[in-house]
Amino acid sequence: MKQDVPVETNLTDKTEICIRFSEVDSIGMVWHGNYVKYLEDGRESFGKRYKLGYFDVFGQGFMTPVVKLDLDYKLQVRYGEQIVIETTYLNCAAAKIIFNYRIFRKSDHALVLTATSIQVFVNGDGELQLTNPGFYLNWKKNNGLVHPID
Repeated sequence: MKQDVPVETNLTDKTEICIRFSEVDSIGMVWHGNYVKYLEDGRESFGKRYKLGYFDVFGQGFMTPVVKLDLDYKLQVRYGEQIVIETTYLNCAAAKIIFNYRIFRKSDHALVLTATSIQVFVNGDGELQLTNPGFYLNWKKNNGLVHPID
């Protein structure tokens, strides 16, 4: 039986966000639900950098809905503060895309949040793909990420 343990790679992207007034609650701290948007910002920036963005995938006839999010809140951030979203790709043989995230407060580099997301591939008819699409295998190969059991 094959075991598929995701392995963190050196494919990492960092992007910065300034906390906007619309993202904070009545006591001036970022509302917890907005962190999901920050993860999206991280995935979007990663996709642009490494050519695995939403339109790159969609252009190949697939979509990658998020099926799992795991967030671990460490500290709060407030209106006007800058955060750094670090998004790292995890390699695995399964037909899914996994990212680890770390969000830091820019001013003191304090760790604000850690998270993981899992996305799967669905075709244009919304059917779950149980095997990796060819373009994704090529992407992995071009980035030196061919998994030993792929």
